[in-house]
Amino acid sequence: MPIRTLTNAHHLPALDRRFVIDRPGIGLGPHDHPPRILLLYGSLRARSFSRLCVEEAARLLQLFGAETRIFDPSDLPLPDKIAGDDHPAVHELRELSMWSEGHVWCSPERHGQITGVMKTQIDHLPLAMGGMRPTQGRTLAVMQVSAGSQSFNSVNTLRLLGRWMRMITVPNQSSVAMAYKEFGDDDRMRPSTYYDRIVDVMEELVRFTVLTRPHAAQLVDRYSERKAATAPADPANNDHASIAIASPSTQPQ
Repeated sequence: MPIRTLTNAHHLPALDRRFVIDRPGIGLGPHDHPPRILLLYGSLRARSFSRLCVEEAARLLQLFGAETRIFDPSDLPLPDKIAGDDHPAVHELRELSMWSEGHVWCSPERHGQITGVMKTQIDHLPLAMGGMRPTQGRTLAVMQVSAGSQSFNSVNTLRLLGRWMRMITVPNQSSVAMAYKEFGDDDRMRPSTYYDRIVDVMEELVRFTVLTRPHAAQLVDRYSERKAATAPADPANNDHASIAIASPSTQPQ
């Protein structure tokens, strides 16, 4: 299963807990279950700084009451390489997105843009799939890492892609410059304003997810699609992950 195991989930050495709000979404919507967040990163290097940033984000999200899954893209084929996209990693990615209520995307910047690994994952997520919508109506937080000075090319592209995928992208974002300087030998992020910004972004993602998830289906209900389907939408069906949860074979373990 291409899901990474998060180590030391409760160890947050760079976080000053005096200023932490453990449940930043309280009061914004019902808390009948933890927000479900899927995290994607854009590098296959053994020491991938986009992956390390995603892991720091996942630890924070869990602290804030969310349930997280980190997808490992190592086995993901290029789009259209496998007939009908019939590949276990593609199925897993789509099932994880159906399970999710929000995403975190973090890409390195390479030649002024996101990496092919990052784009491949997004390209394997269709707007619609058998009546299901793997991305539409979900929240999104975007981050990037750079080897050099701070840049925003990758996060700007990720925002464009989030809009194209009809996701609700939170206003805040993270761009970590010279990422190799921000992590110690233990692969944990050092205290810095870059780390503080990741905390800000994850707080915001939880808030927007709790706020919008009860209304996700209604927010992406469209006249043109109802007309094309020649069938009215069901305004009572607001759980866009119900299909994935209802079937044991599609629920991530």
